Amino acid sequence: MAVSLWKSLLQTTKSRLFLQRGVSLYNSAHGFEEEEIKKKLQQFGGGYINLSKEDNGIGVLTLNNPKLMNAFTGTMMLELQERVTELENWKDGKGLIIHGAENTFCSGSDLNAVRAMSSPQDGINICMFMQNTLTRLKRLPLISVALVQGKALGGGAEFTTACDFRLMTPGSEIRFVHKQMGLVPGWGGAARLVQIVGSGVALKLLSGALKVDPERAVYLGLAEETLPSSDETRSLEEAQGWLNQYTKGPAEVIQAVKKVVTAGRELQLEAALRTEKDIFGTVWGGPANLQALAQSTKHK
Repeated sequence: MAVSLWKSLLQTTKSRLFLQRGVSLYNSAHGFEEEEIKKKLQQFGGGYINLSKEDNGIGVLTLNNPKLMNAFTGTMMLELQERVTELENWKDGKGLIIHGAENTFCSGSDLNAVRAMSSPQDGINICMFMQNTLTRLKRLPLISVALVQGKALGGGAEFTTACDFRLMTPGSEIRFVHKQMGLVPGWGGAARLVQIVGSGVALKLLSGALKVDPERAVYLGLAEETLPSSDETRSLEEAQGWLNQYTKGPAEVIQAVKKVVTAGRELQLEAALRTEKDIFGTVWGGPANLQALAQSTKHK
């Protein structure tokens, strides 16, 4: 009886935390000193993360460090965290496209920072920092798409798994090259990859450091489709057109849809059901619901 009550309380607490913005996986109780790692990351500059938010509720986040194939420097990691916080508070947002500058996605971490922060504790701190940020990105109440142009390597491949969907352009590739660096994924990419393609396929991709082209990615369920164009500007327009079919409607409804799906993925069934009930209550009798009832749109 006591165990059952404890489990129920734990799941209720987790459900409430789940609905809060900006909740991280790691804090000081896990040995994570966020301010200390931020000071270290600040020492490794270069590149930036740009975010534009359109009137139609679609945001475009650009990884911009083309001289290093858009590899993440320390300051880019910090900027990504800031952009995610901004997106968590975007009330009119419905969708998000993430892509890299100059027709390539991302090659993971800047090796200059990696070499300078090579102690096990530094590695674990970076791991916790990026897992925090990418988990918050994955949980955004926005439908997110990684537009893979060129190469998504290592941490870049991991980044794509933090989006709801992946679209690829002709000639692009996703490759988890961690084994060749004597590593395993550390930004949450392995766990998310298993969720996307299953443990067997994930094991093959990681242990073989296999190059995944668009055709294979679609076959494996890692990507939704191959876009027609490899041109940077045109493929971004095509990605926006693809995403638009899922973001039509009021922002509060699209965000609610994303939240219930995220709850179903991350929480145990009873907690997910309670969370779904809470989210349902935010849209029942709301403007979009009342307008639909007035227009009798259900059966049209």
